[in-house]
Amino acid sequence: MIFQRKTGTFFACFQRERCLIMPIIQSVERALQILDLFNEQATELKITDISKQMGLSKSTLHSLLKTLQLHGYIDQNPENGKYRPGMKLVERGHFVVSTIDIRQKAKTWLQALSDRTGQTTHLGILDGREGVYIEKIEGKLAAIAYSRIGRRLPVHATAIGKVLIAWLGEAELNALLEGYDYATFTPATLASREALLAALAETRAQGYALDSEENEQGVRCVSVPVRNHESRVIAALSLSTLTSRVDDAELVRFREQLQEAGQQLSRALGCPA
Repeated sequence: MIFQRKTGTFFACFQRERCLIMPIIQSVERALQILDLFNEQATELKITDISKQMGLSKSTLHSLLKTLQLHGYIDQNPENGKYRPGMKLVERGHFVVSTIDIRQKAKTWLQALSDRTGQTTHLGILDGREGVYIEKIEGKLAAIAYSRIGRRLPVHATAIGKVLIAWLGEAELNALLEGYDYATFTPATLASREALLAALAETRAQGYALDSEENEQGVRCVSVPVRNHESRVIAALSLSTLTSRVDDAELVRFREQLQEAGQQLSRALGCPA
């Protein structure tokens, strides 16, 4: 049982006789409280309205509002000067809703594929410069300790990561790779921009990506794209195998089944055939 209580500037979390005291960042809390003021009845608010409801001076609110505005979470109506929720909230909300929807749809194919092959299957999405596992089905013959739902993964060292960025536009890909850290996990990890770009070109050409012990020794993975109604890559399916149990020929058979699952899931999401 978890009991949570906010007292002053501290947040206490008690779980099984353990107590963790974590400081609340006041400016972050205030920014979130500002966003919570908007609803169906209050779609736009003057700074004086926000000041009264928050109990804060206009000068304090001004810096908070400008920061939220800079990042797209707040917008200012040029006609009346009132503040309103920004498009970044719509974007992130859509991201959450679409993630929930794709998880529900993908689980059927992930489970069926894992049952047929005995391997571990994943669903991942791109979030910033990293991939994120949002679904996992543990295979009976390939328990993969590295992966878990919610874990972030390097795009340069995983099959699922390569798929997630392989079809990005040139400008978007360049922005993602600007200052990117090509951390090395195994001797096989792609350690440069040139090596990654070559792998992405190969991924686009063949329609899938491979990770040959690039992220974890003894583990090989294959991944395929999941496309939406606009044929845009919005997620990736992957299948992970242990090199000690799956040879090259069997990996090819698994990859073909994974490709079929990816195509079926994409069609279920409205992707044209």
